[in-house]
Amino acid sequence: MTSVLELLRGDRTPLYLAPQAGVSESPFRRLCRRFGADVVVSEFVSAAGIVMGSRRSRDYLRFDEAERPIGVQIFGADPSQMAEAAALVTDVYGPDFVDINFGCPAKKVVKRNGGSGCLRDLDLVERIIRAVRAATSAPTTVKIRSGYDEITRDPVGIALRCQDAGAAALCLHPRTRTDFYSGEARWEEIAAVVDALEIPVIGNGDVSTGADAARMRDETGCAAVMIARGSHGNPWIFAQARAALDGLPSPPTPGVEERFEICLEHARNAIAFERDPARAVIDFRKHLGWYTKGLPDGRRLRTELFHVTELRDVERILEGYLAERRAVSPA
Repeated sequence: MTSVLELLRGDRTPLYLAPQAGVSESPFRRLCRRFGADVVVSEFVSAAGIVMGSRRSRDYLRFDEAERPIGVQIFGADPSQMAEAAALVTDVYGPDFVDINFGCPAKKVVKRNGGSGCLRDLDLVERIIRAVRAATSAPTTVKIRSGYDEITRDPVGIALRCQDAGAAALCLHPRTRTDFYSGEARWEEIAAVVDALEIPVIGNGDVSTGADAARMRDETGCAAVMIARGSHGNPWIFAQARAALDGLPSPPTPGVEERFEICLEHARNAIAFERDPARAVIDFRKHLGWYTKGLPDGRRLRTELFHVTELRDVERILEGYLAERRAVSPA
């Protein structure tokens, strides 16, 4: 199998599924791989949870061989603990690379100085990268934001520190932690980091369509494109992005019936993957909201779906919706 670093240095621009809490679980990763994602990354996992043997952390680390190449993303603010977690993950699970999260803006992560909280102390960022790199035989990559806030915004400076510490590749989401997801991602900062670094740079932020992926590549020169929120309820974005990157006609967006078939495939796999099927259905409600976004009378449909507790209820509601649409617009 081609390594992730070989992919990044190849002639073809790889597509990444971003690490997203509660979204980038194994069933969704496999679905996105089927639609054309070249590389997937786990949900971000606490180094403390890994070291302490948390059952939930172990669940986050599970993946199928069909998902390769896959990276496991870890977060934390203690270099020695991050190193121990990286070694455990490498030895027990064997991912293709270990990614360090310096980008998550969530308050519960940042208050422990994890994620983008680390960007307030670039010496700490370097120590974490060096410790993780020394602890694992897998390539060590990093995901950053442009800074903690506008005052500390310095994507090139941060990226150079990461490269100097030994990162094998870097992903930039060109917003600060205090931006969260507001405003527009400053793609010109990705271009500046590409120009400054010798290691491959992955672009991330505001890729909502296949055409956006090609535009990011063309405007920034990034080695790969990472898709996050644009994949929500929309795994076929990878097929459309692949076509756009390769200069081919875009595959059509699935119609309602096909969209529901994909949604139910995802739901069945998600329920089978989780230890608690009832909990899995409840957790899947957010995906149901995304898959039905933009449909006629979608608000009413989502209101029904947000109360489901069993898969058969999802199947019944979606089939009922299709029956109503056929009655309104018979073929």
